[in-house]
Amino acid sequence: MSSVPYTIRELFFKHIAQTSSSPLGIEIERAEGVFLYTPDNRQILDLVSGVSVSNTGHGNKEIIESVKAQIEKHMHLMVYGEIIQSPQSQHARLLSEQLPSSLDCIYYVNSGSEANEAALKLAKRHTGRREMISFFNSYHGSTHGALSVMGNEEFKNSFRPLLPNVKHICFNSFDDLEQITSKTACVIAEPVMAEGGVILPQSGYLQALRERCNQTGALLIFDEIQTGFGRTGKLFAFQKYGVTPDILTLAKALGGGMPLGAIVASQSLMRDWQSNPVLGHITTFGGHPVSCAAALASLKLLLKESWIDEVNEKSAIFVEALKDHPKVKEIRAAGLLIAVDLVNEEYARRVLPLLIEEGILSDWFLFCPTAFRIAPPLIIDREQSKMAAQKVKKALDRL
Repeated sequence: MSSVPYTIRELFFKHIAQTSSSPLGIEIERAEGVFLYTPDNRQILDLVSGVSVSNTGHGNKEIIESVKAQIEKHMHLMVYGEIIQSPQSQHARLLSEQLPSSLDCIYYVNSGSEANEAALKLAKRHTGRREMISFFNSYHGSTHGALSVMGNEEFKNSFRPLLPNVKHICFNSFDDLEQITSKTACVIAEPVMAEGGVILPQSGYLQALRERCNQTGALLIFDEIQTGFGRTGKLFAFQKYGVTPDILTLAKALGGGMPLGAIVASQSLMRDWQSNPVLGHITTFGGHPVSCAAALASLKLLLKESWIDEVNEKSAIFVEALKDHPKVKEIRAAGLLIAVDLVNEEYARRVLPLLIEEGILSDWFLFCPTAFRIAPPLIIDREQSKMAAQKVKKALDRL
């Protein structure tokens, strides 16, 4: 072991692999509620939520106690699905009770990318088809299959060849739905496109997508990894539009701050994992009991508290405060998933460090370089929302 004394910051840049040349590089020592705290106790209001992970806030005591209690009983026991574990079963029951009857069976994984990989694989297995359709500027993860259906060539080109038989269509284009045919195994869609810059579906579009899938026998997969668990003002975004998918993929806020992903489908669909071949999909750590204990506590909180009911009211505080600013071109909001689209890309690049100086953590969108993100924990209160909106406004004034 080296005797050279390194700071935590130095160790971060020395040993932690970076995926950009300019990470934020802010050292956080603790987090509570909607705030992050640096080692010198500087307070930063979190408008990212770990990219829509921390819906129930940081350091929630009920979630922490549930995690502690489960750790004292046991942690990992066996590969997925072989041993009955209470946190998995209890969470699956409660989650399925919040969903349509056709979404009553859950397969747990570790992340959103894994959830989408499993969903694509299940769709191909069930239909016997090979073609998959997704949308331009959609994001479904960075593993091989998820990257294949990602709708942005800049992020994909260096990793080709990817999966064959993938087509991309334009979100909100009714005409493009004709490209879904009897050869299509599945269409994977975000009901609200998150990394595209919070693009909402036009009236009737998701209904038309559902109908076209019904006509052709293609399975409809909704990726609610960012939009799920109250972020848009409903427990799940698809509930706002009255359109039920064949497969639902979940992660991020699912785990209550712990790593967890899932696909949800019908019992009949999920039975395809059991034969041809047996163990058609396997994972070691999927549905880890500690993560499921956190997920169960988190879901109980979301159902008990009024946070989801208040999402749109708090969203409106940000929208009203910022919509008329001269540097703002447009604001697109799906509850507390908000894109503040500025008049040019330079402003979007410059505003993030200014926000940090104002005590605000924000982030950009992968496929919308002119916009920055407002996505606080759902527990943010009205006064905190007003304070955050004014700090954002001050940063915009400094551009």
